Amino acid sequence: MILNTELEHKGNLFPNKIVSFKKDVDKIYFYTANNVVLQVTVIRDSVLRFRFTTVGSFSRDFSYAISSQASRGYNQLDITETTESYEISTSKIICVISKKDLKTVLYDAVDKTLICQDELGFHWEESYELGGDIVKMSKHSETSESFYGLGDKPCQNNLKGKRFENWVTDSYAFGKDTDPIYKAIPFYIGLHSKKSYGIFFDNTFKTYFDFCHERRSVTSFWAMGGEMNYYFIYGPEMNDVIANYTDLTGRPKHLPPLWALGYHQCKWSYFPEAKVKEVTQKFRELKIPCDAIYLDIDYMDGFRCFTWNKDYFPDPKRMVAELADDGFKTIVIIDPGIKIDPDYWVFQEGLENKYFCKRADGPYVKGKVWPGECYFPDFTNPKVREWWADLFKELIEEIGVKGVWNDMNEPAVMDVPGKSFPDDVRHNYDGSNCSHRKAHNVYGMQMARATYHGLKKFSYPKRPFVITRAAYSGTQRYTSTWTGDNVATWEHLQIANAQAQRMSLSGFSFVGSDIGGFAEQPNGELYARWIQLGVFHPFCRTHSSGDHGDQEPYAFGTNITDIVRKFIEIRYQLLPYLYTAFWKYIEEGVPIIKSLVVYDQEDQQTYFRNDEFIYGESILVCPIVEPNSKGRRMYFPNGKWYNFFNNELIEGGEEKWVDADIDTLPVFVKEGAIIPKYPIQQYVGELEITELKIDVYYKLGKESSMVYEDGQDGYDYMKGRYSIRNFNLVGKEDVLIIQQFKSGKFTTSYEIIELNIIGLPFEKGIVEVDNEIIDYSAIQSNIVRARKDFTEIRIYNKYCEIPLKE
Repeated sequence: MILNTELEHKGNLFPNKIVSFKKDVDKIYFYTANNVVLQVTVIRDSVLRFRFTTVGSFSRDFSYAISSQASRGYNQLDITETTESYEISTSKIICVISKKDLKTVLYDAVDKTLICQDELGFHWEESYELGGDIVKMSKHSETSESFYGLGDKPCQNNLKGKRFENWVTDSYAFGKDTDPIYKAIPFYIGLHSKKSYGIFFDNTFKTYFDFCHERRSVTSFWAMGGEMNYYFIYGPEMNDVIANYTDLTGRPKHLPPLWALGYHQCKWSYFPEAKVKEVTQKFRELKIPCDAIYLDIDYMDGFRCFTWNKDYFPDPKRMVAELADDGFKTIVIIDPGIKIDPDYWVFQEGLENKYFCKRADGPYVKGKVWPGECYFPDFTNPKVREWWADLFKELIEEIGVKGVWNDMNEPAVMDVPGKSFPDDVRHNYDGSNCSHRKAHNVYGMQMARATYHGLKKFSYPKRPFVITRAAYSGTQRYTSTWTGDNVATWEHLQIANAQAQRMSLSGFSFVGSDIGGFAEQPNGELYARWIQLGVFHPFCRTHSSGDHGDQEPYAFGTNITDIVRKFIEIRYQLLPYLYTAFWKYIEEGVPIIKSLVVYDQEDQQTYFRNDEFIYGESILVCPIVEPNSKGRRMYFPNGKWYNFFNNELIEGGEEKWVDADIDTLPVFVKEGAIIPKYPIQQYVGELEITELKIDVYYKLGKESSMVYEDGQDGYDYMKGRYSIRNFNLVGKEDVLIIQQFKSGKFTTSYEIIELNIIGLPFEKGIVEVDNEIIDYSAIQSNIVRARKDFTEIRIYNKYCEIPLKE
């Protein structure tokens, strides 16, 4: 590893002074005396790209991370020159570039405050052994600056004082602070002076990030090859940074089918068919909601992808159909390793078409995985991705499988140093041939991409569902993910919570963990506490190793089963709330779960909070992460919060004790929130929704909420067949006003909305629905029923003589 201090004393440290510059529409080029060129591209008013070359000209501009749909355009672009610098100004950012040494300083264009400045700035060292450059950027860390992001790193939320490596790695039973692990997401957020910015270092080589670890006032990032190519994203709000990053790298191409947001059950492995049926029947017998059952590698014939073991599963089409009749969608695993077997049709096709990865001197790269010795498709080749997508025809279109789970796609190879391909393996890289040093971090991403396109093609007219273990920035466009092979320990429960928060603020919201732990065996208490957390993650799946006993919700005795059922039922009740949050994530880039610092960066008490998070827009969750707990202390953000279970109102802005025995969890709802609920179902689609229930949490003042609904699957929503209900809540001392503004062409199955008013500070009397007065004074309950398309409801204090008029 190259340390900062080593780089400082090895040649080629500083680009010389700028000798000329050129503007080409949105690109500004700065040329130096020693052949270094800096290209600054104004992507948007708040997004600048910095790209450096040390050889006078740039190579092909290509990125797997950047979305073709990324927004471009700006309101202002001015360039001025002084005796010492060039100044690039947009409506949001002022970028000052020193003529002397090419260092940059960035300011807020509105109030001229400092955002970020180079320390050494860009420097490099030529790699004589491998070719190319080791490229590096160093920046000053401002006073009390905090750092967040980098995807799935298993550590505390604030990265200050730590160093990390990005090299996608199979990390079985990883621990706290293990690095690297399964994902490479080279994006971080800096926060100081209550303002935030983001840096996305789009370089697929092995990269490193140092957040004041080696030097307390310096943050740096570097790569073992490729270009110094990074995007600077200014907020000043963290939500804006995340939204702009996810606009740049893309958001999911489609909403998931609603069933994909239900509860999933998985194990290595459920076989034969009788075992699968035993598990699914037990769920229905005990009335534990579940939407998906998973088949791990043992469903295959000798672990050969796209095959079935006919001894275990003699008629997979029939079995999948019977499971579907009972509400279970079948998900199967597909790995990248293709068994070397001349009688295996997938191997034959790959070999005949030269679709497998090769070593530098010609032979195919060979590695041992579950089937034995394997060859591996080069997913960076567009022809290979197209071939791979077509391989799913039988699984999806003919047999009826509803989803695919990509595993071992780091790529993971057993019994070799590094547990992956050698560096000299060659890749097509979409026409820019390269070594594995450059392609390694995107290999799993491109496999997930190919899988996604296969499922999209053969699932039509339904939406695809794909899961991946390995990922690079932008993978969220194609797939969901989980945090890999964790362990059944209390520490890993804490890690899962931190990882999900970090992934969400790194642009990848559709994430969850192996509930209960993959390796080893949880006791009932740990499993219950993990379910209580997992139902508030966007992806909710129990998954375990077959080597460590049973881990179904009913495996720990009646008491734990009842607790687990209760929380999975809460998951299903809140499905319209989660679906709405997912819609906002796709439309606006808003993370589905938010660390408290993302929720309120004005409050410095949130900067180092790890446990608490906001689920959607309005629900505060704090898991219990220690055994034998009867409750815990937790931090409440500013505002007022209602206890989800008993409606007690809590004043925020400080840390408080919350009772939470094994059968409950600290969950709170922000005052003014409107929370939609569906009836408890054993699976999505079991019941026709005849009423939409809404919990309305009183607030003195104003608040807005929304509910998004559509057909729950398919693509009609893209043609405007969706329903958006925007609600305005206005709370006064003697009246509560709820206004609704509806848009979209989707007709919901229900005609009635039932409003449950919580926290009303007066006794309910007359209710006015669209100017029609209903006398509720004799009814004790705070339930109000109205037609689904009402425009305004007014709930008056029982002791008001007449309805108050505006």
